[in-house]
Amino acid sequence: MADIAIIIPARYASTRYPAKPLATLKGASGVARTLLERSVMAGRKAVEEFGGDVALYVATDDARIADEAARIGAEVIMTSEACRNGTERVSEALKNAGIAPKIVVNLQGDAPLTPPHFVTALIRTMIDEPECRMATPVLRCDAEAVQNFINDRAHGRVGATTVVSNQLGQALYFSKEVIPFTNGKGVVNGEVPVFHHVGLYAYRPEALAAYMSWEPGPLETLEGLEQLRFLENGHPIRTVEVSAPGAAFWELNNPSDVPLIEGYLARMGME
Repeated sequence: MADIAIIIPARYASTRYPAKPLATLKGASGVARTLLERSVMAGRKAVEEFGGDVALYVATDDARIADEAARIGAEVIMTSEACRNGTERVSEALKNAGIAPKIVVNLQGDAPLTPPHFVTALIRTMIDEPECRMATPVLRCDAEAVQNFINDRAHGRVGATTVVSNQLGQALYFSKEVIPFTNGKGVVNGEVPVFHHVGLYAYRPEALAAYMSWEPGPLETLEGLEQLRFLENGHPIRTVEVSAPGAAFWELNNPSDVPLIEGYLARMGME
């Protein structure tokens, strides 16, 4: 059994975008691939870059997604419809598959632009910092990304997530709003002060066990952000700053994100 497992949680009944894992995205060559296939491709690149003993799974409660995972050669773990978010689905997947890796990576199934070094940076942080029980990457926005955030809010769309951290590298808060407040500006005092939270997590098994013992709190419920359950219960989240020079990062949250992501795939030459 591998010491590290990357699990891609994927559900069919998304509130904002039903059947999202099966939505197709055209790459630079014009070839259309499902979001699930592109997410699995991102996971496989991370496994290859890390070079260690890493297992990769898709966790889902839907036969249509399981069929697509089988088509692209990904190992599937079936979970129940009762999972309320990706973290719960990852935790249940471990139980259902009877596996107990030392480090568990939750690679969200809606982030096909995730560079492999984002994943490996988390794994290495968990290895280098044995006291760290959970970590997540944060990416300083450029002015274009901040404008995308602002445009989403201006048009009433709930899109990507921002995060603020303390000087110890621990998350203070995550929000669907743009934080910190910039008064609509992308650059403040010559710097972009907004960090994009990348929907990617690494956990120790004990962190997942603790998460499953807690009920969702008011902040998690208001924001619709699963990671806030950790903060509401006093559990630190290590933020790992990553960078992607020359690349773009955006999740598929709404149907309106499809042309944006396809444009990024074309710009970066991703097939």
